[in-house]
Amino acid sequence: MAEVTPIGSGGAPHPMAPPPDGTLQIRGGVGGIAFQFEELLAGAAALDELHGQLQDIEREAEAVRQALFPYQADSYASGSNAVNAVGEGGREVGRVRDQLYRISREVRASHREYEFTEDLNALQLRAGLRNPALESGLRPDNFGKFSRRDVADSLVAQAPFIIGTLLGLPAAALGFATTIAGPMDVRATLKAITGMPGFGFLKPRPVTVEKSASGVETVDATMAAQLERLDTFGNNNTRGEIEIQEFNQDGIKRWVVLIPGTQHEDEIGGSNPLDEAGIVDGLGYDSAETNAAILEALHAAGAKAGEQVVAIGHSQGGIHAMNLSQDKAFLAEFDLKYVLTAGSPVGGIEAEPGISSLHLEHEQDWVPGADGLPNADTKERVTVTLTNDVATPEGEDPGLGPGHKLQNYADGARLVSASSDPSLMASTAAFAGVAGAGGVATVTRFKLTREPAQAQAAAPARSPLPETRSGAGPR
Repeated sequence: MAEVTPIGSGGAPHPMAPPPDGTLQIRGGVGGIAFQFEELLAGAAALDELHGQLQDIEREAEAVRQALFPYQADSYASGSNAVNAVGEGGREVGRVRDQLYRISREVRASHREYEFTEDLNALQLRAGLRNPALESGLRPDNFGKFSRRDVADSLVAQAPFIIGTLLGLPAAALGFATTIAGPMDVRATLKAITGMPGFGFLKPRPVTVEKSASGVETVDATMAAQLERLDTFGNNNTRGEIEIQEFNQDGIKRWVVLIPGTQHEDEIGGSNPLDEAGIVDGLGYDSAETNAAILEALHAAGAKAGEQVVAIGHSQGGIHAMNLSQDKAFLAEFDLKYVLTAGSPVGGIEAEPGISSLHLEHEQDWVPGADGLPNADTKERVTVTLTNDVATPEGEDPGLGPGHKLQNYADGARLVSASSDPSLMASTAAFAGVAGAGGVATVTRFKLTREPAQAQAAAPARSPLPETRSGAGPR
């Protein structure tokens, strides 16, 4: 753990943000500030317990010193020396106890200051008093370099304040209102839009699953290779497909699920559940329909309850993949161990304990900031921001920008795997522990199809606790 104060100096250790590793900016994980504080606070609690034990030793030493007084006259020199030695020992214990108490108090004070600063920054952001992306771009050492990801994050978070300003509302009242209301809730907003007249086509509908292809292949299971594989099949002519890989080593099966990003269709809300309306399913409805289909596809591929799964997704696909980490029906069936996302807005999704995740973002990619929420800084969750300059090749469709291209994220994943940063080493080890090095795998593609709107309208109402199409229980 990084420390400002050198070991042995007697000063309290303080966490430090992980330094950049080349073009990788790292947040979270075992080297993240939040986990460093967890360790320090646990250490402070241990120091408090030791402080109490030393107090007891001090009392015992003082009792021994006083018990020696009657014997001092028997041999004044040796008796006095014994009394003095016990007294000095007790005082030394007291000095150590005081030092431990001071260190514990400073660690707790440092944590309180950290929490206060984080809360103050969030308060100023809600009130529209801060724009981190603008502040970063105006620094002398970074003049004019704006992170599109941070700009999107700031704009979405401050959307109520910005809209109110455009409408001419008083700044004081607007600042108070937005401070109380908090940043824009993208999830609630998307869900509300689907209930508005004329926008019902965005509301998620049941998704059917059909096997489209299956075969045995040699698969490279590294992060970079899996993202490149996702790039290849996610951008081909077949639409609405996911891929499931089955690795069988010594009779133990492990599964990898690849979910592509948004596939643009002429009809939004049509048969392809991975079109633009799929974003509403992911951010507004926790991917309820899409993830039910993924659960069914795993069953159809032969996965059994309790087997380990890795979920990998790009853009919208990353939203669905991360939503699996909090889907109680899915987690009741399978042991989801790891989620890898690339260019996905997943700051509002909190994984269940024990699930590791790595989120690749690029500062030139605005999509990861589209939900207005930063990813949590925890031991099991690592966010890597790529800062290398990227550009769209001449004559190529820029799409959502060069920063959002999967190949750029695959290149970043290679740097992550080669990094010696402790957070990245721990995260990549967790990934490899499930996915392994790859090898021969059974690869199955599944076509997902969103049911027609009219079919849903004619269908009978669902019971409060419907069974999944696989018969796995409520979802």
